[in-house]
Amino acid sequence: MCGIIGILGKHEVSPQLVDSLRRLEYRGYDSAGVATIDAEGRLDRRRAVGKLVNLSDLLVHNPLPGHAGIGHTRWATHGAATEVNAHPHKSGPVAVVHNGIIENFRELRQELIGLGFQPQSQTDTETVALLTAHHMAEGMDAVSAARATLARLHGAFALAFLFDGEGDLMIAARKGSPLAIGHGEGEMFIGSDAVALAPFTDRITYLEDGDCAVLTRNSLQIFDVEGNQTNRAQSRIDVGSTAIDKGGYRHFMAKEIAEQPVVIGDVLNHYIKGDRIVLPDGLDFRAVDRLSLVGCGTAHYAGHVAKYWFEQLAGLPCDIDVASEFRYREPPLSPTSWFIAISQSGETADTLAALHYAKDRVAQTVGLVNVGTSAIARDASIALPTMAGIEVSVASSKAFTCQLTALAILALKAAHDRGRLDDAALAAHLADLRAIPALMQQALNLSDDCRGLSEWLSQAQDILYLGRGSLFPVALEGALKMKELSYIHAEGYASGELKHGPIALIDRDLPVVVLAPHDHLFEKTISNMQEVMARHGQILLISDRDGIAAGGEGVRAALPMPPGGGVFQPILYAIPMQYLAYHTAVAKGTDVDQPRNLAKSVTVE
Repeated sequence: MCGIIGILGKHEVSPQLVDSLRRLEYRGYDSAGVATIDAEGRLDRRRAVGKLVNLSDLLVHNPLPGHAGIGHTRWATHGAATEVNAHPHKSGPVAVVHNGIIENFRELRQELIGLGFQPQSQTDTETVALLTAHHMAEGMDAVSAARATLARLHGAFALAFLFDGEGDLMIAARKGSPLAIGHGEGEMFIGSDAVALAPFTDRITYLEDGDCAVLTRNSLQIFDVEGNQTNRAQSRIDVGSTAIDKGGYRHFMAKEIAEQPVVIGDVLNHYIKGDRIVLPDGLDFRAVDRLSLVGCGTAHYAGHVAKYWFEQLAGLPCDIDVASEFRYREPPLSPTSWFIAISQSGETADTLAALHYAKDRVAQTVGLVNVGTSAIARDASIALPTMAGIEVSVASSKAFTCQLTALAILALKAAHDRGRLDDAALAAHLADLRAIPALMQQALNLSDDCRGLSEWLSQAQDILYLGRGSLFPVALEGALKMKELSYIHAEGYASGELKHGPIALIDRDLPVVVLAPHDHLFEKTISNMQEVMARHGQILLISDRDGIAAGGEGVRAALPMPPGGGVFQPILYAIPMQYLAYHTAVAKGTDVDQPRNLAKSVTVE
């Protein structure tokens, strides 16, 4: 969610901090700020609401010198997006940046008010700065004060502390929210993720839950949750894999949509060798009696599609849950069942909490993630990378289809393990999967058609999406994309559910997007479409040429999809869902890559 960067460097850090924060813009934010310590040891800060350009302008007119500093991009939780609520928060000799939520901040705030402190913001984070300042006023040194403060905090957090008069000291701590340390030559760095640190170093240490790190330019001490000094492994990152540029596209999302044939090919090459599926040891489905698939937003819809595949291909019962509700309904889990957590970032707080709930109740936990060093990847029994590469646009595109592809491979493995598919049938399905990248390349040609439809769709107040079978979750995902990017109210429904309520919404001003490949469910979906047309609803039919020929009479518009893909057509049909939302957002002039109120990595509940 929020982005954190900290530098103990050799040069002026303000420009470096801002540049690093730009690399974290994809996480979503509504204000930003930096704090530094100048050559005389003075701690000062600058904060601005809105985009980073506002902070950059402020620093031009009111520079902030110093070789040590912390920076932050904030996504508002407690308190509105205002300058007074922006990070860093400062109290006396300490400045703090924070990602997460301090759950007991109200109790701490009242205690501090009783001690004479006067909070200036509505945030939970300011309480951390106030409490640390209180401990220092009592005579504690900076490190002791920070550790005493951490011991009082409840909730999830990644924190970085900077102290007046301490130009060679920074403290970092994490509980629940990710935080990494970067190692330089006579320099040290803190970042929310490796993307922020890539310009400075390829040597990274990931803090574990409960860790507190004390940094100088030439040393790193890490203390675990029990307060014992410990060591954490240092790893090297591929700096090239963290490169962030638009590659000539107008938006990151357009680039990431176009990358899908390549990254889907990467997933297939990683997990399929000839006619064999190659997965880590332990992924044998023969003794599994049930699956639980859990995710948030787009990841949840990927799991929803996979439910059809696991049940139809493998005969394996499968529950699909929204992660934020999973543990609260206290689902009874079988000791012979598996739990699969789906998350692009691997740090999604609700999904991580669901994983922790399931971990001791099931035979196996699997983390399907795009970040191999993430908390879910580390905490799951087995981690499966989705190979999408960095996805900058907040609204997911290539991460979704990579999740679908990996889940399709898992479903085929389950079907083969359980004797539902013999070698020949498995090879046929693998051939359908291998065809997907080429079919996606053809589907990318629909971009201009979707741009042509965007003026119509951009005028709508509401849009309905309909699909049957495994295309129903794709309809849900299409509606989500439209909401995220264009701010148009959109809903996805199973086609057969239309007559059970939503049909009341149909009138001549309502666009209805129908996903209807020419398959065994085609006639039923077209019957539902006819019910819409009889009530003057405006149909956009998405089907292959046979489907459009058979059912396209009277529709307002049609998008011709390439035939093929077998049962894995949902991966392919994601493309027009993404392009319709993207071009409609462009037509409306919204911020495509950073939609309002949204964050890429949701590390709070």
